[in-house]
Amino acid sequence: MTRPIFWALGVTGVAALWAVGLVDRFDRAPPAAVAKPAPEERPTRVAFQPNTETLFADRQGHFATDAVIDGRRIRMLVDTGATTCAFTYEDAEASGLRVSESEFRMPVQTANGTVYAARVRIPSMRVGNIVVHGVDGMVMPRGRLSTSLLGMSFLKRLNEFSMNAGRLTLRG
Repeated sequence: MTRPIFWALGVTGVAALWAVGLVDRFDRAPPAAVAKPAPEERPTRVAFQPNTETLFADRQGHFATDAVIDGRRIRMLVDTGATTCAFTYEDAEASGLRVSESEFRMPVQTANGTVYAARVRIPSMRVGNIVVHGVDGMVMPRGRLSTSLLGMSFLKRLNEFSMNAGRLTLRG
């Protein structure tokens, strides 16, 4: 009768020692043993990144986006050659940027000669999920600009912007 008990205790002891050794072996496994997906298995879709906006070029190679000022949406053409953001008179009026005729004192050189614009400061301007506060801009006289321009006064406040393969990536 005592023989089966010794036998059972022996088997249990061996199993316990084997289990402790197995656990110890897993604890000491090198970090390289963690499986990483092969490059071809990695997802090809770009994950959402906060404060990043990607714009795609149109047929002419221009980048356009919607900017939101005081809750109002304005279509703007990205222009890295524009020192400040420039607004058509109509877009400025629609977005709540009110200027009087006497404020058109800032001379601006355009392809069609000198034009006098009105300086404005936009408290908050949003493009996608990127928000920039205190953006300098100008309002052009009525009929002197066909599309509002998203210029360097906004772009230089970003952490980065880059263009590659017909994409313009803005990082706030």
